[in-house]
Amino acid sequence: MYRLLGILCIFLLVQDEEVITWSKAQKLHWGNFKDAPDYDSDAVAITASGITYGFSSKTYSNSDKIEYTTNVKAQFYPEQSWYLKERVNDTVLGHEQLHFDISELHARKFRKRIANTKFTKNIQQEIAKIYDQVNKELREMQNAYDNGSDYSRDYTGQIKWQEQVARELQKYNKYK
Repeated sequence: MYRLLGILCIFLLVQDEEVITWSKAQKLHWGNFKDAPDYDSDAVAITASGITYGFSSKTYSNSDKIEYTTNVKAQFYPEQSWYLKERVNDTVLGHEQLHFDISELHARKFRKRIANTKFTKNIQQEIAKIYDQVNKELREMQNAYDNGSDYSRDYTGQIKWQEQVARELQKYNKYK
């Protein structure tokens, strides 16, 4: 029996909005932040980014053999990202870029976990479980980053986080 499965994050199935896929060569600029600012927020900028994935698999009824391919991306969502023009500077932009870089770091971690997992015929659920775990870790790191850098106001904390994320991206370079 031949079975082909494909899944893409539900968010992607219903979205037609612009996305920017993470690239070392392409840094964010304020023109990428297209949503209307929230003047009631304590934030001066918001980066909407995350991980999307898709996969296809082929299983055989008379065998445990599974063939699959995956596609994992860190993406930035311009239409959900905003800034207060009168209150931002290059330091804030660097802070927002690092949020996107942290999304890429976790996309690499997700790719590594997929590569190191021996999947069963329940591959769809197994990949979804890994995705959920990585997303939880991503949220935790994003929050720790904001706290550790005081939302870019702590220069020393910001530099420490930049160095840490750069090291981690290099560590997972094989999975870019």
